[in-house]
Amino acid sequence: MLARLRREFIAITMLLVGLVLIGVLGMTLFTNAMTLRSVTTRILSKAIAGDITSAQIGDTTGERSAEVMLAVVVDVRRDGTTTIIGDSPLEISPERLEAVIEEVLSASADTGECEEYPISWERAERAWGMRIALVDTYARDAALRYQAFNGTVIFFVSMLALFAVSYILSGWALKPVERAWAQQHRFVSDASHELKTPLTVILANMEILQRQEGVDQESRRWVESTIDEAVHMKQLVEELLTLAQADERTASGQPSKSDVEPIDASSVVEGCCLEFDPVAFERGCSIEESIDSGVTARIERSAYQRVIRTLLDNATKYAPKDTTVRVSLARDGKRSRLVVSNLGEVIPQEDLEHLFDRFFRTDRARERRGEGGFGLGLAIAHSIVVSYGGTIQATSSIEEGTSITVTL
Repeated sequence: MLARLRREFIAITMLLVGLVLIGVLGMTLFTNAMTLRSVTTRILSKAIAGDITSAQIGDTTGERSAEVMLAVVVDVRRDGTTTIIGDSPLEISPERLEAVIEEVLSASADTGECEEYPISWERAERAWGMRIALVDTYARDAALRYQAFNGTVIFFVSMLALFAVSYILSGWALKPVERAWAQQHRFVSDASHELKTPLTVILANMEILQRQEGVDQESRRWVESTIDEAVHMKQLVEELLTLAQADERTASGQPSKSDVEPIDASSVVEGCCLEFDPVAFERGCSIEESIDSGVTARIERSAYQRVIRTLLDNATKYAPKDTTVRVSLARDGKRSRLVVSNLGEVIPQEDLEHLFDRFFRTDRARERRGEGGFGLGLAIAHSIVVSYGGTIQATSSIEEGTSITVTL
């Protein structure tokens, strides 16, 4: 959980800062592009008006510009003759000029950009024909490309630096949480160990007392009730201890998947189904298997058996009478996919989201007197599966029933 919390902290930090960087860099690029386009428009307007000398200067506000955009003015008379007017130092070949003039004359708008050349243009009707102003935008476009490239480099370098800083800060910020989490696990584990001994003694004493002669019926009833509650409490303590051990494995990153030898998942699932056949019969349902042979999973055998038994226990416990609990195991790419499902009552979506929470039980479970557990079975299964790098999910619908899928 702490590792996921750290990843989420880093992801949220990088997302927020990344959006700010993109906004700032993008707005700067957009503003510069609009400014340069505005300068180009003013140059063209001046050139069309005949102010060719000042039109050669890129900045028309009186301030010096790092780049100079040069303008050429061409008069195209009605008889087809063209004349370049003014003393602009900008040179353009006759072939290119002819192609540009042809594109300008065929355009529907009075301003635009050439498709093949870095040239902006504007045209205006005159009594003798058409006046066309051309501006070389190569330097402008190159400056924008250079700025875009620099902005991209700045963005990625900043994000790498931010990742390093976020990684360090997240570790520092989560240290108190990690200590509290470890202390909680230690407390649950130690308390469970300490409680097992007195509970064992209580059970032993009650069983001895139960076998004693001379105990009247009323007293024997209280003894039996005490034994039932002690057994119930012992089961709770053992489940808490199992949960604490699974959490400790998850927090420490052990065992690593590469350190666990694959087991024959097919034989394990078949054995657990065979083990639960009489249980299902007593509960008025049956188990139907669909198990592919040779399916393996990287998990310890005892842990996998614990998960399967938990799922089968829940599925058979809440399956309606004369229905079938379906168990399937198959390969899913490089993973094993175990699905246990029944046709019981549909679990509401708001309950599905908390199905693997500790001590959580749906209303349906609470209504089953004598069958409701502690709400730890699925939480333990979830912790075990996650500790081995797998996933466990639940779905419930009227058509398909309730299914729990374990992928390893």
